[in-house]
Amino acid sequence: MTKKVLIVAGDAVEALEIYYPYYRLQEAGIEATIAAPTKKKLHTVVHDFVDWETYTEKPGYLIEADVSFADVKPKEYDGLIIPGGRAPEYIRLNEHLPTIVRHFFVHEKPVGAICHAAQVLETVADVMQGRKLTAYIACKPSVEVMQATYVESPLYVERNLVSGHAWPDLPGFMREFLKLLHS
Repeated sequence: MTKKVLIVAGDAVEALEIYYPYYRLQEAGIEATIAAPTKKKLHTVVHDFVDWETYTEKPGYLIEADVSFADVKPKEYDGLIIPGGRAPEYIRLNEHLPTIVRHFFVHEKPVGAICHAAQVLETVADVMQGRKLTAYIACKPSVEVMQATYVESPLYVERNLVSGHAWPDLPGFMREFLKLLHS
């Protein structure tokens, strides 16, 4: 039976953090479904680390959301990936997203959270309490507000959660996510 992975996103999702997992999953024969607040073409952004004290942002490619959060049936999926970018800061406000995310933690299904995805995990702070994860350094306060421990590492795996710092960590992030998905 083909595995199915849900990717939750919205406008201003980091281009590499959605495209890399999306294509990597398909390459491995896994069905990848992109969900967003509404079913539409999403605008991605490209973040880069140049000579600024923070990252720069430029418009990226468009990518189609297959389904709205309201229509997602989490039990149909074997894993969840939460890309970063600026999307997490507003998709976390969607009333359906916490139920989706909680399902994967309650049922110990693999969850991949990279970069600013910690902002989405705040919506299920009770299940994150006491956990350890990494995220983009600017999200360290988000991790700590959940009463979780911020790990100073580009990649961290704890039980069903693979967390990554940012898009340069995608090869290890996806390697570890796929290991969990196939275990």
